Amino acid sequence: MKGPFLTLNVRMGPFMTKNALSDIGSGGGQRNADGAARTEKPVISAPVCNFDRWCAVMDIVRTSSRNIAIGCVAAVLLALPAAASAGSANASALGTDLDSLLANPELAGGQAGLVVRNADTGATLYSRLGDNLMVPASNMKLVTSATALDLLGADYTFDTLVRSTGTLSNGTLNGDLYLKGYGDPSTTLADYQAMAAQVKQAGITSVTGHLIADDSYYDSVRLGPGWAWDDEPYWYSAQVSALTVSPDANSTSGSVNVTVAPGAQGQPAVVTMTPPNTYLTVNNTATTGTSTGLSVNRVHGTNTITVSGSIAAGAAPSTEQMSVDNPTGFVASLFGKALSDAGVSVAGTTAFQKMPSGTTAVASHTSAPISQLLTPLFKQSDNLVAETLTKAAGVQRFASGSFVAGVNALTSKLAALGIDYNKYNQFDGSGLSRMDIVSPAEIAQLLINAQSRPWFQTWYNALPVAGNTNPAIGGTLANRMVGTAAANNVHAKTGSETGVSALSGYVTAADGEKLVFSLLSNNFVPGSVKDVEDAVAVRLAQYNGANDTSHAPKFAPRSQTAGKATDPRASLECSWTHSC
Repeated sequence: MKGPFLTLNVRMGPFMTKNALSDIGSGGGQRNADGAARTEKPVISAPVCNFDRWCAVMDIVRTSSRNIAIGCVAAVLLALPAAASAGSANASALGTDLDSLLANPELAGGQAGLVVRNADTGATLYSRLGDNLMVPASNMKLVTSATALDLLGADYTFDTLVRSTGTLSNGTLNGDLYLKGYGDPSTTLADYQAMAAQVKQAGITSVTGHLIADDSYYDSVRLGPGWAWDDEPYWYSAQVSALTVSPDANSTSGSVNVTVAPGAQGQPAVVTMTPPNTYLTVNNTATTGTSTGLSVNRVHGTNTITVSGSIAAGAAPSTEQMSVDNPTGFVASLFGKALSDAGVSVAGTTAFQKMPSGTTAVASHTSAPISQLLTPLFKQSDNLVAETLTKAAGVQRFASGSFVAGVNALTSKLAALGIDYNKYNQFDGSGLSRMDIVSPAEIAQLLINAQSRPWFQTWYNALPVAGNTNPAIGGTLANRMVGTAAANNVHAKTGSETGVSALSGYVTAADGEKLVFSLLSNNFVPGSVKDVEDAVAVRLAQYNGANDTSHAPKFAPRSQTAGKATDPRASLECSWTHSC
């Protein structure tokens, strides 16, 4: 596989289609000689907006195509029964058991909406608060990825270019060197070092002008609407930029790994960063002692990392991933060092501006396609991949790399995937915003309609697999439902924030029936209700159709949560806290 992410061979699952992935759309990373997007790529001028105030800001002319599009889509949507009309389904043995599970005291005072449908016929097996709008947390990634795949295509890639102005004579570039990013969320230091080597191979050993970084492919808004300020230091809330870098192939872009290791007894702890850099500074007061209790933070609005507490002598190093303030500047610093290490000197300073037309190609890097980026998006719940897809969608459809344009571009693909945009609202791509709302019924319909897409099998395989203890396959479900009927059966996307939890996906019942389900829970007091979600998924795996009988629902003791949530980070996705 091309790019820094690992290729995974996952066994054929119950939702395998007969044909392999058929990529759709044109490759998003293809450019003209000057680095601009090719004009022959489809750009549709009329948006379908789910919040008019944002469309007004975009100054986009509305046309009658919205009504035409809605009418056309309505004519071709699958003729499936509505999820909300469960009828007497809830009076079944399955319904009785699910009602019992959702009556758990952990959910007292909150709300939990659950929809269960046959994946083939669309028939509703169970619906409870199915049409209620709820905060979906990372279940929003299901919507973002599906609409982005429909809009951009599974083979869409992200480019990073190095280009020059001026003339080259005897190894000296009499001009400037530009580094332009197109949003690749997977670039690593090794990729920038490879591009620096390409510069040297192009015959350039010195630059009389400046090193200029260009991140103008996306706008300058780094954080999504409604993101919490106190999440900013952490990697799951890293800033979005068209020019960014990941610490390694398994980490989120726009961040660094901060590793704390013990020194000699009574001496300061040893702190290192990956990638190594001088862009961030470390204020280290941590010591080497007899026990470990560390705190790693980034001072708000700065690139100062603070490390305090103690680490036991002889203990294994501890790594915390922290976001970087202004990832574009960070990349420029790393690339400047890479050029120097490659034997290319730059006489001028590092600047930040848009690359002009008429430049000369020097070096480039192309990401893996979206089809391969789905793995970190789902299994690691990588927020930055989701936000990159969102802004890329905005560029593709509206020539604007903003959250506003991106969300409206994705919204235009909702109806064909079964989501009524009048019963839904989206402000970012990852679900980190608490202003995002959607119902379990809409997500269930999306899961059904996605099965007809040429990209479905890759999308399905990228979902976390319950009870598979290999993190590369199990992802955020690796440690859940182990040894149950749901293990290596449930393929589902998790979602977690304080007071918000979600699990939506696919399961094959005991009678071989393929089911889709969406469970969204909001406004509960405990730190987690994952035990409720797990019990629901296990019960669905036990469902036996016409021969189904009531099971005594059981909760996994290891997952039960007592009392109020006191640590906000304890309610996050386990991949965000490196606990799975």
